[in-house]
Amino acid sequence: MIPVVTPKEMKAIDESSDQPLDELIQRAGSAVAWAARRFLKGSYGKRVLVIYGKGNNGKDGQVAASYLRKWGIKTIEYSVTEAPKQLPMCDLVIDAAYGTGIRGEYFAPSTEAPVIAVDIPSGINGLTGEVMGLPMKAYKTITFQALKPGHLLPTGSNYVGEIEVIDIGLDTSHIKTFQVQDADIRKWLPPQSVTAHKWQTACWIIGGSPGMDGALSLSAESAQRAGSGYVRISTPGTMPIGPLESVSYFIPEEGWEDSLHDDVHRFSAGIIGPGLAITSSNIKSIQKTVSTTDIPLVVDGGAITALGENLEIVRSREADIIFTPHDREFEGLVGSRPGPKRIQEALHAAKITDSIILLKGPVTVVASPEGRCLLVTNGDSRLATAGTGDVLAGIIGAFLAQGVPSMEAAAMGAWVHAEAGKRSFKRGMVASDLINLIPEVLHATDMG
Repeated sequence: MIPVVTPKEMKAIDESSDQPLDELIQRAGSAVAWAARRFLKGSYGKRVLVIYGKGNNGKDGQVAASYLRKWGIKTIEYSVTEAPKQLPMCDLVIDAAYGTGIRGEYFAPSTEAPVIAVDIPSGINGLTGEVMGLPMKAYKTITFQALKPGHLLPTGSNYVGEIEVIDIGLDTSHIKTFQVQDADIRKWLPPQSVTAHKWQTACWIIGGSPGMDGALSLSAESAQRAGSGYVRISTPGTMPIGPLESVSYFIPEEGWEDSLHDDVHRFSAGIIGPGLAITSSNIKSIQKTVSTTDIPLVVDGGAITALGENLEIVRSREADIIFTPHDREFEGLVGSRPGPKRIQEALHAAKITDSIILLKGPVTVVASPEGRCLLVTNGDSRLATAGTGDVLAGIIGAFLAQGVPSMEAAAMGAWVHAEAGKRSFKRGMVASDLINLIPEVLHATDMG
């Protein structure tokens, strides 16, 4: 996992370091210079422009310039106030105008040359990824010790290019927010026991309604493909039809929570909400089910809002709940839609609900009540189609059923879901296309 810190946290880390500031600046500037030299593939006849500001970011750029000159590279420095609107021809521009602490707008000069950004492209908000003015697009960003949210969140993520995180000797051991990597998924994958049987990884899914039975089927088949050995499906008031290998189980239209009591304890996880009609009777049953069952649950779709009406039920529960909202469902849970500070708002929602929050978006934010946060960044726009959320709920439910801790189950589910999307068609993908790709992703991850 790669640590992620806010600009405020990074400032505190800098200030608490026992390393002299000048030494840290030397290390950072040297790293930028070496990145430039690797890009230039030599020094003879090369020309580099460095734009620097007043802060430490600018000092990093000036140190980089001094190294480049020592190596025989013609290097010209411009302060932010002196730089021309159109930069002269060169082989590389180093953008050290502003770092993550920028407050106002920055309109960068024009250039045709590739750009290396120091810490973050100048004009990108380091906390939210918002564009503040007109930044230069970097082919590469050199940042120090940890990623910043603005590197990962749109629209900033469109400007950073390749990101290299350089260790300059600062302490990030207390950080609780991380970007998930392939190696983490490999580590979290549950082992396969030679003595396993289907009930050890059983998952019960309650969802579906007239016209929405496909959502339940998508979740069920996804749970099976992600490793649940036994999947039971129920729709209030009807006998659902799902994948061949799933088991349909009738529950009444009203008061269906009473039908769960006899054998819900046999299941390792449950999912409530895919395609479930949110009627007054279903709201009551959802709330009673959550308050009386003691297995971990994934809560999706309209069931999220149903529990948002009575969060005390959620807070008083011992077993974990994973909520999987998009922005509108997030509003139904906590009363307002997430703004640009998505990480902080997901963490706040996790704290006030005492649950795991998986906030869907271009970057999936998985937050815990204890302040842990995992960021999943491998998804793309192919997942923005109907039914993909039902697939995600099924994958997470299967990992929960296999005993994966809730935080990791949510993050791993989002990562596998996104990776399946990347293996699908670039255009015209539908949610059901993802399902048969789930084992392929798991196999490839398992094999390393």
